[in-house]
Amino acid sequence: MSNKLELYQKLSKVFNEHGYNLFLVGGTVRDYLLHIELTDMDAVTDATPEEMKEFLTEANYIFAKYGSVSIKIEGVKFDITTLREEKMYFDSRHPNEISFVKDPSIDVKRRDFTVNALYLDKEYQVIDFVGGEADLKHLILRMIGDPYLRLKEDPLRIVRALRFKLDYNLTIEDKLDKAIRDSVHLLKELNPDKIRQDIKKIKCSNKGQIEKLFEEYNIKHLLDVIE
Repeated sequence: MSNKLELYQKLSKVFNEHGYNLFLVGGTVRDYLLHIELTDMDAVTDATPEEMKEFLTEANYIFAKYGSVSIKIEGVKFDITTLREEKMYFDSRHPNEISFVKDPSIDVKRRDFTVNALYLDKEYQVIDFVGGEADLKHLILRMIGDPYLRLKEDPLRIVRALRFKLDYNLTIEDKLDKAIRDSVHLLKELNPDKIRQDIKKIKCSNKGQIEKLFEEYNIKHLLDVIE
């Protein structure tokens, strides 16, 4: 067991002692299942930031109003988000309204791809509401919900989809693939800096492979932002 997972156990115990749950989530769980070294430690909890302040006094609460708290434990940063439900996106990036919830089965609906929507409890049991574990096993990238609607909510998911395809050798599911091809024009609504930041996260070092994929989806020009 890695040191980061041991630290998660310690942090989870603190939450449990105060009557709350703490789950690892998203890319952290995906990489754990793929036996990839963990970098980001992302977690969700049924405790609100105000409730966390009562027992996690050393945490950073600068983004508490968005339900996001961070804390460093022995040099390892944990980003902790309160379970939530989101309502409509007003600017192609951010939801109009969020409300805190207690149930991960509600929280999962706001997440993008099934392979990024897995939860891991303190016993290292996977909690899967959307078939993400099977998709990960078969290396399939599938959108949660209607791909057209989810891409319209946040067009940056187009770039994220291609990034995950490249970095994890995933096959984009047919409905999502068609939605991406039909929705690339939505990228014009985004701040180029946001696109730049996401493209820079691509781990694949084969520049030719990256260019070929972006050209296939008619968005090769976006690579200019990282030249």
